[in-house]
Amino acid sequence: MAISVLVFAQACRRSDGSINQTKKIEPTYNKKSGRLELLKYDSDGDGKFDTFSYMDGSTTLRVEIDRDEDGKVDRWEYFDANGGLVRAEEDTDHDGTIDKWETYDGPRLASVAFDEGRRGKPTRRILYSANGAVRVEVDASGDGHFVEQPSVQPATRHSQ
Repeated sequence: MAISVLVFAQACRRSDGSINQTKKIEPTYNKKSGRLELLKYDSDGDGKFDTFSYMDGSTTLRVEIDRDEDGKVDRWEYFDANGGLVRAEEDTDHDGTIDKWETYDGPRLASVAFDEGRRGKPTRRILYSANGAVRVEVDASGDGHFVEQPSVQPATRHSQ
C-alpha cells in the first residue's frame, strides 16, 4: 500500500515540493480486512476523478483511466502479482469499443495491435523483439490469421 499511495502522493506535489490541493486522491479500504481496494485520483485537479486503481492491498491489479474526461473509461491497464504492467487496452477514438491492444514482456513493450476497420478486433500489429527487431503483421480478412507485411523501402533518387 505504501508504494502505491506514495506514487499518487508524488503526483500531487508541485515542482516546489508543496502539495497541489486541487488534485484529489480518495482511497477505499475493505471493511473486513482493512486492505486497500481502490484509489481514485483526479490527475488534473478539475474536481473529477479520472484514474481508478484497483488494488489488492499494496498490489495494483488494474488501472482504469478516463483520458478525455467524458465520464467513460477509455484505457484499461492490467498488472501481474508483482505490480508490473502486463497488458493495456484502449478506446483511442472514443466510440466505446477497444481499438488498441498493448502487451508487455516485463518492462518491454512486446506488441501493439490496432483495429483499423472498427471491427472490435485487431487488423494490424507491430511486434517488438528483445533484440530491437520490429515486425509488422496484418490480418486483412479479419479471421485472426496475421501475416507479415512486406517492408516498404523508401524511394531512392537516381541521378541521370
